[in-house]
Amino acid sequence: MPKYIIERNIPGAGAMTSTELQAISQKSCCILNQMEPRVQWVESFVTDDVVYCVYIAPDEAAIRAHANQGEFPADRISRVRTVIDPTTAED
Repeated sequence: MPKYIIERNIPGAGAMTSTELQAISQKSCCILNQMEPRVQWVESFVTDDVVYCVYIAPDEAAIRAHANQGEFPADRISRVRTVIDPTTAED
C-alpha cells in the first residue's frame, strides 16, 4: 500500500501539552479503527506550527476521509515515491 506524508498546519502545535497531544492521538486512532478501507498512521513529527504525519493508505481519498471525520487539517498530501537513507550512497 502507498505511503503518504501529510502536512497539517496547526499554529502553536509545538506548544501543545502532552495531554492535548494524547487527546488528538486518541481521536485519530478511534477514527482509523473504524475506517474501511484501512488506513495506518505510522508516526508524526510536531514542529512549531506544522505537524508532518506519515500514513499508509490505499489512496489520498482515504486520508482526506480521515482528516474530514477528525476535523484535522490536511493542507498537503504527498505520496512517497521512494525512500533513501545514507546506505543509498553505498556501492
